[in-house]
This record gives sequence, structure tokens and C-alpha cells, in this order.
Amino acid sequence: MNHQDDYPPEYLASILSDVKTIGMVGASPDPTKFSYGVLRVLHEQGYNMKPVNPTEAGNEIRGLKVYASLADIDEPVDMVQVFRASDALKGIAQEAVDIGAKVLWGQIGVYDEEAARIAEDAGLRVVMNRCPKIELFRPFWKPKLNQVI
Repeated sequence: MNHQDDYPPEYLASILSDVKTIGMVGASPDPTKFSYGVLRVLHEQGYNMKPVNPTEAGNEIRGLKVYASLADIDEPVDMVQVFRASDALKGIAQEAVDIGAKVLWGQIGVYDEEAARIAEDAGLRVVMNRCPKIELFRPFWKPKLNQVI
């Protein structure tokens, strides 16, 4: 897949409807940070969010336990969402493969073709330079309104 082209709406919609548990690498406890807002919205939409931030490990973000690494998460992770610099994506892609994730999603500004190749060669679906919070509310997607969290 060419990750510089627009993703087909059906591709993004299928990912967002298939995943249940999301490991968010680079989650921040700071409510002014974009990662915090994305974590909040995805959690409110019913996703099982697993914040990953080594400096916050053992603490909570929005009442959710923070993990030091993806490998420390104590249940299967469907999607790894990345709020880190692009040069970190390659290593995170390998970690996503190692934990058996199904999707690697690089946030807006997070893009690395080698990371995409690593993930896709292992069978993961890949999205880069996009925000799942934004994609959830595009016209092709109906948000999971009125879900009990």
C-alpha cells in the first residue's frame, strides 16, 4: 500500500470497527496535549485504551493504568497507536509485531516507510499520518454513540 496516498474510507472504517483494545504509545497525562484528547475520545467511544509511557508507568491517565511498554500490557492489543517521533516508529512497529497486534497506526506527523514494511510483512494493517479521533467522525463512519463505558 502506498501510505502517501489517501486511504480508502472503507479501509479506515474497517480498522476502526474491528479493533477493540488500543495500546497508545506516547500517551500523556497532560490534558493540554493532543494525545490526551485522543485517548479521551477513543475511550469515550468504547475502545479499551492502554496508555504506554515509560515515565508514567504505574500511574494512571484518566483512570487508566499506564504501562512502561507494549510488552507489559496484560491482554492482547489489537492496534498500536503511536504518538512519538517518526524515527521511533520502526522500533515500535517491531514491538507491535512481537505482541501480535493487528494494526499499526502512526498519528498525524508520524510516518516511516520502513516501519510500514516491517508491520505489513508481518500481516499488520498500517495507517500513518492520520488521527483515529478525526477518522471516527468522518461521514463514512458512524460513531459508537450511547455506549456504556
